[in-house]
Amino acid sequence: MREMIYLDHAATTPMRPETWEAMAPFAGETFGNPSGVHGVSRAAKNALETARETIAGIIGARPLEVVFTSGGTESDNLAIKGAVMSNTPRQGMVTSAVEHEAVLETADFLKRLGLPVTIVGVDSEARVDPDEVAAAVTEDTAVVSVMMVNNETGTVQDIRAISDAVKGVSPETLIHSDAVQAFGCKAVDVDELGLDLLTISAHKFGGPKGSGILYVRDGTALEPVIHGGGQELGRRSGTHDVAAAVGIATAAEAASRDRNRFETEVRAIRDRLEERLLGDVDGVVVNGPETGRSSHHLNVRFSGIRNETLLMLLDQHGVAASAGSACQSGAATVSHVLEAMGLTPDQARESVRFTFGWTSSMDEADEAASIVESIVSRLA
Repeated sequence: MREMIYLDHAATTPMRPETWEAMAPFAGETFGNPSGVHGVSRAAKNALETARETIAGIIGARPLEVVFTSGGTESDNLAIKGAVMSNTPRQGMVTSAVEHEAVLETADFLKRLGLPVTIVGVDSEARVDPDEVAAAVTEDTAVVSVMMVNNETGTVQDIRAISDAVKGVSPETLIHSDAVQAFGCKAVDVDELGLDLLTISAHKFGGPKGSGILYVRDGTALEPVIHGGGQELGRRSGTHDVAAAVGIATAAEAASRDRNRFETEVRAIRDRLEERLLGDVDGVVVNGPETGRSSHHLNVRFSGIRNETLLMLLDQHGVAASAGSACQSGAATVSHVLEAMGLTPDQARESVRFTFGWTSSMDEADEAASIVESIVSRLA
């Protein structure tokens, strides 16, 4: 049986070998609860704090500004709800129409509570206008949340410009960015980006599922959304998953070392598939910008072909791709990102996302292109 051509790395990517190796001891001899006081617990605590220091160094933070979570969704929820609930005079939120569901569903939750929420639109390439974001900020806005790289199109947002624009009109408003899709391909420095809050998730760059971090700038008030034993300086209670913390730190180090290669080689692989589809398949349109797009995203529309049909046939031919966000791809929904860009529901249902990762190869791109061409020619 032929090995699967995996082109759904934006959903999750294989764990790196060094991650597995680093995590292994915490499934065995180093099993202690890091909140304890005896030697078994101290060994776990030391590993946890070393992981915290590693991540802090990579993102330009201080160790105590790093909060371990269960992943991107929890980090987004903690950032936004925590900011809103800790700031009585300011309980509003501004975000964009193309955010991940973890942000948009949180925005909807706040709206149902009667709190002021503003959703800023985007242009036809899914770009957010920093001035429009700043114009939406009022004296009630506690937090602005805009993602660094869109998970469906790969559109890169100018987070520094957004931060500068918002802080220019409201220095007290917090700036949060979901960098889940960005970390594997771009350097992430919280000071350079002007961020108060930052989300990353391990399984997008070779770490374990169920592991994430939220960066919280020193001095930022944050009400916890999980209450209990007061771990993480009271910001996120619950017994630490030490193996997951070690895993995300190890993967973050590996991804940082690999970033230059990733940006060059993975972009070339992505570009190969894009060039072949545009050149060999009729009716193909790229959804997203030609420039200002991450190195590993390719979202394309196949005119007249429903994506659910194409994805089923691709799977039968050993190619894994998706219709968009992994949170939506199993459901018969229309991409809110593509609709916000101006596509009709029918056009959105003709769109497929191919995404690449640290294991991708040029041979995979070529073989996938041939398979797509063959399938589309039969469906046309």
